[in-house]
Amino acid sequence: MQTRRWSRIGWWVIGVGVVATLLVVALRPTVIDVDETAVSRGPMSVTIDEEGETRIRHRFVVSAPVSGRLQRIDLEPGDPVVAGRTVVARVQAGAPPLLDARTRAEAEAARSAAEASLGRARADEQRTLAELDLARRDLTRERELDKSGLTTRQAVEQRETAVRNAEEVARAATFSVATAESQLQQAAARLRPDGIAAEGRLLSVVAPVSGVVLRRLRESASVVPAGEPLLEIGDPLNLEIVSDLLSTDAVQVQPGAKVYLEQWGGDQPLTAHVRRVEPSGFMKISALGVEEQRVNVLMDVDDSANAPASLGDGFRTEVRIVIWESEDVLQAATSALFRKGDGWAVYVIAGDVVRVTDVTIGHRNGQVAEILSGLTAGDAVVAHPPDTLSDGARINVRAPR
Repeated sequence: MQTRRWSRIGWWVIGVGVVATLLVVALRPTVIDVDETAVSRGPMSVTIDEEGETRIRHRFVVSAPVSGRLQRIDLEPGDPVVAGRTVVARVQAGAPPLLDARTRAEAEAARSAAEASLGRARADEQRTLAELDLARRDLTRERELDKSGLTTRQAVEQRETAVRNAEEVARAATFSVATAESQLQQAAARLRPDGIAAEGRLLSVVAPVSGVVLRRLRESASVVPAGEPLLEIGDPLNLEIVSDLLSTDAVQVQPGAKVYLEQWGGDQPLTAHVRRVEPSGFMKISALGVEEQRVNVLMDVDDSANAPASLGDGFRTEVRIVIWESEDVLQAATSALFRKGDGWAVYVIAGDVVRVTDVTIGHRNGQVAEILSGLTAGDAVVAHPPDTLSDGARINVRAPR
């Protein structure tokens, strides 16, 4: 009987021990694994990152000078051309357009009217010249009388004024004759084919500038109208970069700002600078279907003469436009920051526990933020703090990978 009683007491003791152990384990603080990052001083920059596209800064479109038959263009994109020497296309002028009976009658009537206007203008010119000659003779006689004292000085001045007026009238009549002659030439031109574009004449089109052929808009022989685009020519060494930024970002960009060109195909980024921020924006639909107000920003490559020859017109690149930079900034990783009310805070590592510390930040980019107050260089903070972390929590810092 006594053995059974001690047996029950033993089981009670064991049960109490197990419960106590469970309570100790349950109430023991949990250790949370975290990653560590250090606060440091060093250079920092804030950039606006966007896609860009290279393009020839000055491009020229060569067009057909007259209507006619275009011969096959043998030049291909990339072929060099020399201004005023390289023949880029040949056009055999076609017959001038025929005039219908009504149009021809109107043109003939316009020519007759222009001839009549020219005759009247020449008659007016002869009349004014005769009046000028008479005014000059009257002035000569008046001056002779003035020398003899037979007239007044006022009469001489009146004759001089009359001569000046007659000269102005004669000059206006001469201009009227020139105008009438031009109108007659214009009216007559409608009734005859242009001598330059005489039917069957072969015209050679030379390159207006030196460079390379960028695009061949026409290749095969065909009939083309006057002004039809044939080729695009430009200088591949005169490159610029264009990138359309959100208008809210474009207002932060100033001409002369430093630019880094990345992901253009080379191992090292190229440097450039902003030449112009265009004054007007435009609407663009994003890939997600959102309407965005965009502004074109134009950039020039620094030392474009030494830019890679493989970089051509219409190539894609990534642009990083620097809007702020400093050589010595106290900074911390943005992954360590979290919101605390209206401000920011970090978890500072103190031994095996963490302490919530309020910080004031300044400039920031996608990786680091400028620390204005709350931390010092060398402080260790938690990167990517989990939601389970709190002030005073015990931690275990993971080994860096």
